[in-house]
Amino acid sequence: MTSSYLFTVLAIALVVLSIFTVKQQTAAIMERFGKFLTVRQSGLHFRIPLVDKISGRISLKIQQLDVIVETKTKDDVFVKLKVSVQYKVIREKVYDAFYKLDYPHDQITSYVFDVIRAEVPKMKLDDVFERKNDVANAVKSELNDSMIEYGYDIIKTLVTDIDPDAQVKNAMNRINAAEREKVAAQYEGDAARILIVEKAKAEAESKRLQGLGIADQRREIARGLEESVEVLNKVGINSQEASALIVVTQHYDTLQAVSQGTNSNLILLPNNPQAGSDMLNNMVASFSASNQIGESMKSSNNSKEIVGFSNDSSTDQI
Repeated sequence: MTSSYLFTVLAIALVVLSIFTVKQQTAAIMERFGKFLTVRQSGLHFRIPLVDKISGRISLKIQQLDVIVETKTKDDVFVKLKVSVQYKVIREKVYDAFYKLDYPHDQITSYVFDVIRAEVPKMKLDDVFERKNDVANAVKSELNDSMIEYGYDIIKTLVTDIDPDAQVKNAMNRINAAEREKVAAQYEGDAARILIVEKAKAEAESKRLQGLGIADQRREIARGLEESVEVLNKVGINSQEASALIVVTQHYDTLQAVSQGTNSNLILLPNNPQAGSDMLNNMVASFSASNQIGESMKSSNNSKEIVGFSNDSSTDQI
């Protein structure tokens, strides 16, 4: 009974040891007496216990390796680049990936260092930022040519970070700020210039319209004076007397307009007493003549009125 029990336990142990599974997206390398036997993919498998051995398992998933490389640009600026390499083991070349290459991460890192330090020194710092995709493509091309032999496929390489020295970054920020201030100043200058030009155009148009208004005003005044002279000529007043009458009327109209202001003061100072006396005598004579003319116009058969002239108001103004 004891021997049968031991036989049963041994049989169960052999069955258990002969069965194994491989996970999804994983490959198992089988060896028999230390020699490569086969590659087993995902699923349930059998082996000969104590004869067949699982030497290792390799993931077939896409993996990522981040490599930080410090190098110098063409304009002598030291910069750190972070390169992310995405790769995977080719399913048909699991044997090469397992047996030909012992440390794939170190191998990929070496190639990344080699390519970065060969490409970046050809570029200026600004070009490194602008052409980072070119750097990434150069790394991918070099890695593909080298790693395909070992059963690795380079899916993509990305330059995920470019980090210059702190002083260089501060200088770049100052340059950028100064450039933006320069552009802002140019826009402000253009705006001020446009404002000045438009203001000058508006003033020029205003002056032009004002000149037209003054010209029209003087034209109408001249036309009114001409008509006034014609009317006075028709009642027997010659041109000289009519002109004197109009001047006196305009003189008193001006005095009346000035006196309408509440805070207005009018002072007439002659150059000398004799001149003042003569001026006053002339004004009185002109006023007397205007009175006589007005009386003669009232008594004329035509019975015409001269608008804007009144004997009583003139007397009050004197």
